[in-house]
Amino acid sequence: MGDIAGLADDAALAQALRLAFPHLDTSALRGETPASAARSPSVAVVIPCFNEAETIATVVADFRAALPQARIVVFDNRSTDNTADVARQAGAEVMFEPRPGKGNVVRRMFADVDADVYLMVDGDGTYDAGSAPALIAKIVEQRIDMAVGARANIMSQAYRSGHATGNRLFNFLYRSLFGADYGDIFSGYRAFSRRFVKSFPALSSGFEIETELAVHASQLKLPCAEIATPYGARPEGSASKLRSVRDGLKILRTFVYLLKETRPAFFYGLLAGALALLAVVLAVPLAETWLETGLVPRLPTAILCTGLMLLSGLMMTCGLILDSLARSRVEQKRILYLAVSGLSGRRRSVRF
Repeated sequence: MGDIAGLADDAALAQALRLAFPHLDTSALRGETPASAARSPSVAVVIPCFNEAETIATVVADFRAALPQARIVVFDNRSTDNTADVARQAGAEVMFEPRPGKGNVVRRMFADVDADVYLMVDGDGTYDAGSAPALIAKIVEQRIDMAVGARANIMSQAYRSGHATGNRLFNFLYRSLFGADYGDIFSGYRAFSRRFVKSFPALSSGFEIETELAVHASQLKLPCAEIATPYGARPEGSASKLRSVRDGLKILRTFVYLLKETRPAFFYGLLAGALALLAVVLAVPLAETWLETGLVPRLPTAILCTGLMLLSGLMMTCGLILDSLARSRVEQKRILYLAVSGLSGRRRSVRF
């Protein structure tokens, strides 16, 4: 009788909790396994494409073989060839993003696709589908938020020398400015947790989106990892959309913008220091003349030095104020990140 009374009390408690907190999972009180813990994590392979009709069928087939249970979604970004038709015939879902640029596609992918784990890969056939299970296992088993497929042979003939050199320079510049040590910040082969995807603002519109992904992870101090993956040459008949000089300038501009947004005290401190240094250099001859003669014959230069020092102080003040605002925004981003449910603690492995 005592056991029956105890079960009745548990059932009444569970019912009361459900009424008071509709979002609360009371399955433990009923001796049940939560559905979220019982199932394997869902995986979505999202593939941004622009004129990849020559390669997309192979990419879809390779990732279908590597991840047979995954949902494969191709996002056609205003292709002028039959990329969408080829992808659909290969068995992928096809969605469209009319605004040009990879950043716009990533923003659409992250908003419209729902999954526990996301695997993003380019549709040009250069990334190794066999590495996909390892990237996803990093997310599921180690509870990290971004796993990057670092291109192991990026300096080989598979990658143009201008792009390879620029990649190394920008990786060094990124480490110097933002502190995080990524071996390949421009890799288009990445796995993400749901909470990363749903808390990522995605402000960029083009190829520089990979930089923004890395800065988002660095700013929130999210757990990340890199896995060395093979990188191959494009198949014959397909052409790269990258332009070394044009894309390099865009990425450099993105670095400056993100530095201003995420480290304003450092950014405006550099400007303040440069203005103050210029003012001192111009003022030294004036000071020497004044010490010798007691006169300031070059009054316009003296006024310029005064103005430069005032601007330097103004820059430093702006940097300190904006730094406080930037910290507040990071706190808000962190709260949004934590508000998104992660993988259940019972999910210890993933099956493919």
